[in-house]
Amino acid sequence: MRLDDLDYPASRSDYLRAACCHRPTDLVAPVAVDPTGRSGPTRHQAAGPRYRQTSPGLYVPSDTDSDVVEQRILEQALRIRGQGAITGWAALRWRGARYFDGTDGAGRLLPVPLVVGLGKLRPDDRVSISQAQIAPTEYARTGAISCATVQRALFDEMRWAHGVRAAVVAVEKVTAARMISVGLMRRYVQQRPAWTGVQQVRDALALAVNDSHSPQETLMRLVLVLDAGLPTPLCNVPLFDLNGRLLGIPDVFDPVAGLVGEYNGASHRALDRRRADNAREERFREVGLEYFDIVEGDLRDRPHVVHRMRQTRARALFEAPEDRRWSLTPPSWWVPDEPLDLYLERVGLAPMLVHT
Repeated sequence: MRLDDLDYPASRSDYLRAACCHRPTDLVAPVAVDPTGRSGPTRHQAAGPRYRQTSPGLYVPSDTDSDVVEQRILEQALRIRGQGAITGWAALRWRGARYFDGTDGAGRLLPVPLVVGLGKLRPDDRVSISQAQIAPTEYARTGAISCATVQRALFDEMRWAHGVRAAVVAVEKVTAARMISVGLMRRYVQQRPAWTGVQQVRDALALAVNDSHSPQETLMRLVLVLDAGLPTPLCNVPLFDLNGRLLGIPDVFDPVAGLVGEYNGASHRALDRRRADNAREERFREVGLEYFDIVEGDLRDRPHVVHRMRQTRARALFEAPEDRRWSLTPPSWWVPDEPLDLYLERVGLAPMLVHT
């Protein structure tokens, strides 16, 4: 039996593809004014409608698509002349973490964060400038620009986040892309005990896991734990019946109660996807598991979601292990995911991630 033989809506690799991205190959690097017009616009051309200024002294053709997030990052990164790098969400997106799309929760564009140490840059609404120290080992030339390492960029993103939940979402966006693990990030943070915002980072890492597949899954789990006060669930673990048939891989699972929770976003509205969701719910219920799902928009009404979570868990069977008709033990045909820390070690990222 293979995962593809079942009506489960997505394979495990689909989630990784959703969390990762490649930089576009048609980005346009800003150039300086050239009096000859060969390597850049003349001063007269730069002042005209065919060019737009990206930062002091640098220009791109006016038809360059600034809605592409990587284009916006590139344009602002080239402000840096000496020591420094892009950091935070911009560095993580540049390195391939798709969920950092350069917008806040309301869809507004975020400034591109730059860390320049003792360097000086002119203030500009298109960038946020930090003069925090940054060691030479914490940034590197990546795709033609100076880019903070994964752990430094994530550290900055988490300590600047608007609250612990936002910081948890940040780290789990990166673990979903398999670029760092919670354990490695904790080791990194231990080396920075006195940095501004470090307590928020520590608090977030205490709540974070390696196994969330999307930001909305993370937010749903945080409501379950922080607001509903329910036990910390398992995330994206495969559940089987006693014959070794895959029942599904729920977003969150409480094995003590026998409670399954799912977040169903916009992609679940399609008829085929909804049928698969219904079939999966039926499989869970057939073996005595209680079930709730959260759909797009529900998390805006947190008290209502909390009530549903608590009521659903109150209906769960809380079966003794010997009475359960489901199992967390994979059958022989199941190929488990490689644990994230082992993957990072195998591909050679783990030693690099803990550099000071």
